[in-house]
Amino acid sequence: MSIAYFVSITKQIYKQLLILNKQKMIEILNINERISYIIDNQYNGNQKKFAENIGFSAQVISNIVSGRKSKPSYEVLNAIVSTNVYINSEWLLTGKGDMLKQDLICDKEPKTDYIPLIPIEAMAGKGNNGSVQILQKDIIGGYVIPEFTQRGVEYIIRVSGSSMYPKYSSGDLLGCKTVNDTSFFQWGKIYVLDTDQGPMVKRLFPTDKENVLECRSDNKDYPPFPINKDSIYKIAIVIGVLRLE
Repeated sequence: MSIAYFVSITKQIYKQLLILNKQKMIEILNINERISYIIDNQYNGNQKKFAENIGFSAQVISNIVSGRKSKPSYEVLNAIVSTNVYINSEWLLTGKGDMLKQDLICDKEPKTDYIPLIPIEAMAGKGNNGSVQILQKDIIGGYVIPEFTQRGVEYIIRVSGSSMYPKYSSGDLLGCKTVNDTSFFQWGKIYVLDTDQGPMVKRLFPTDKENVLECRSDNKDYPPFPINKDSIYKIAIVIGVLRLE
């Protein structure tokens, strides 16, 4: 599971819990029930997982929430609030207030400049104004590369084939930035194109014909060829490359 997806889901769960929290707290009268409520909502009802997280045996927790309903010790209560920092200790001890701390703001989580790695075919996903709409199911992995982020890299693709050898080898990772203005190109630079014949990585050059570009490979075994702009759905310029020796 990717980092970006995990953060998004965590925020959604947090908001849902706030709503459920206010609706149900009035029904929870004693501390045993409040601990059971934490287990149900934060651990999907898994007492064993909850017990392991706070450092106690599953039997101890079972005695509190489903067995003899014995009162939790100070050590158990301290472990709960220490390992579940979003839990309001006043609510846990007295039932007053909300289960979740009101000053917990998910947006204050450390920002991660995460750049998704996607298959080159994912460029074909529909986006607005020629942009690439990256779907969660398409993300293979991700990288934190400050230099890429500073230069506007939006996603990374993996090179397949030898048409751009020796500049790029199969398996190299290319940092890409979407080009929205197709009236201007940096001639000779390398671009990733989503075309009606599939995706490709090529250098672009002008031609004498209007709306026609020339695609060139670095590998001399691949001859250049023209392509009409109308046959290009999306364009990204290659900003940088990652390579393993």
